[in-house]
Amino acid sequence: MSRVKEFDVGEACDAALALFRRQGYEATSVSDLVTHLGVAKASLYATFGTKHDFYVTALKRYAEQTDARVMAELSRPGPGVPAVRGLLDGYVADILGEAGPIGCFVVNAAIELLPRDPEVARVVERSWDTLEVALTMALERAKAQSELPGGSDPATLARFLLTVLQGLRVLGKGTDAASRLKAAVSQAMRVLIQE
Repeated sequence: MSRVKEFDVGEACDAALALFRRQGYEATSVSDLVTHLGVAKASLYATFGTKHDFYVTALKRYAEQTDARVMAELSRPGPGVPAVRGLLDGYVADILGEAGPIGCFVVNAAIELLPRDPEVARVVERSWDTLEVALTMALERAKAQSELPGGSDPATLARFLLTVLQGLRVLGKGTDAASRLKAAVSQAMRVLIQE
């Protein structure tokens, strides 16, 4: 008969996700995880493996949740340009709101661990690919509905917006974030509809 886990694995993963997101990989020790989660070190190792394994698991969980939300937001029926604007505005609201300087876990992981960590790089790249595909689909819909100029290339615009969105996350860590972020979103929308 197998032994029942002494903790909820999903809750432990969410708690670790929050800790890694706030402190980063290098600054979070196994002792920090044990203290923060209230779980014995042996139980953590038995369930999640090494600290790195646990970090990757938490990063995947964050990326899957975030990517699913973005895909749902951008794939709703209706005009594509307002959906993209809503995503950009949502990023700014998130950055200026509760998440604040903690930032996006995917972007934080990229800044801290890429390119030296291939496993983390795969998770980050997969998340960025998902966002780029979702943007491309929304922009293709926008082009089909004559919301974009006829010569627009949805794939190129999506890649541009991916770069803007990730840049917003990085600049959001600064002290003068609000004015920079809002100006960047306004300019990105001008590029989008005037291209």
